[in-house]
Amino acid sequence: MSAFIIAFSTYSRIPMPQVEWNEKHMKYAICFFPLVGAVVGLLALGWGWLCRFLDLGELLQAAGWTALPLLVTGGIHMDGFCDTVDALSSHQSRERKLEILKDSHTGAFAVIFCGVWLLLYTGAVSQAPFPRGIGVLAWGYVLSRALSGLALANWKGARPSGMLQAFADASHRTVVTATMVVYLLLAGVGMLLCSPVGGGAALLAAALVFAYYRRMSYRIFGGITGDLAGYFVQLCELAAALAVALTHGWIN
Repeated sequence: MSAFIIAFSTYSRIPMPQVEWNEKHMKYAICFFPLVGAVVGLLALGWGWLCRFLDLGELLQAAGWTALPLLVTGGIHMDGFCDTVDALSSHQSRERKLEILKDSHTGAFAVIFCGVWLLLYTGAVSQAPFPRGIGVLAWGYVLSRALSGLALANWKGARPSGMLQAFADASHRTVVTATMVVYLLLAGVGMLLCSPVGGGAALLAAALVFAYYRRMSYRIFGGITGDLAGYFVQLCELAAALAVALTHGWIN
């Protein structure tokens, strides 16, 4: 239960009781990380049913689906996305890029690409048929976090310290890896059951983004960080949404 509370306290804004953060409690915290995505997915489906009941317009529906993940998570992954975009856009040395990731100031490129992400995601989810298309994306919130957890447990960290490294050092690698694989299988099956074409396209998009994440992180930063993990989650969810939008004609 302490591991569950730590995971939700870190990666969501859902109120949780206070627990002691120690190695024992953090050992399995990442195992519950994808459940934050499950909560987001359920709320996304709930918003869709509410919009249908109230007969709300497509733009407001799409805006709600865009805002929900940010509201539930407190924007922690978007913060990583913005920091990473600033670092990648700097064209500085690896050491300077890592310093930019830690800088609390927001650069121009972060603002620009955050706006681009919001526009693209809103446009994409407006094309996702409800409930099957949104069902694919609901499972996708679990998928993106399971892939992120898998990377955390098995990939090299770019720094010897930091929040992500603290979780990685404390985590039970074998248990976390096995748990993430179970989440991935469940999410993959769920996405395909919602829509074989849309779900398959979203899975392919997520796999391509995951491969890019591995290559980019190691080549440019020498490993992964918490900010890079947030960047991946946002990019993965955007890619899945665009894949669903592009295949919406084949989703019943």
